[in-house]
Amino acid sequence: MTHASSTPSRLLKSWGDEAVVYDAASGDTHYLKPLTLALYQACRDHPGYTSTEIAAELATRLSVAETPQLQQLAEETLNSLRKIGLLESA
Repeated sequence: MTHASSTPSRLLKSWGDEAVVYDAASGDTHYLKPLTLALYQACRDHPGYTSTEIAAELATRLSVAETPQLQQLAEETLNSLRKIGLLESA
């Protein structure tokens, strides 16, 4: 299970289907492209979801087919978000 990090020092600003996240503690700013933002929001909205459930939610949010390629892309994006500290594993 994966959920959005609860660090209060992060600010999220979105424009349409893109966003940036600023981490006041580290000074880092991260750009979230549409797929990454949708995945981040899915994790925030459904903290108990497994990666498979997150991929299904992502397909729904983006109005695309749930395919093995989408599942793989979701896994890779989840790992990237974990590396930069925006997501935590439960």
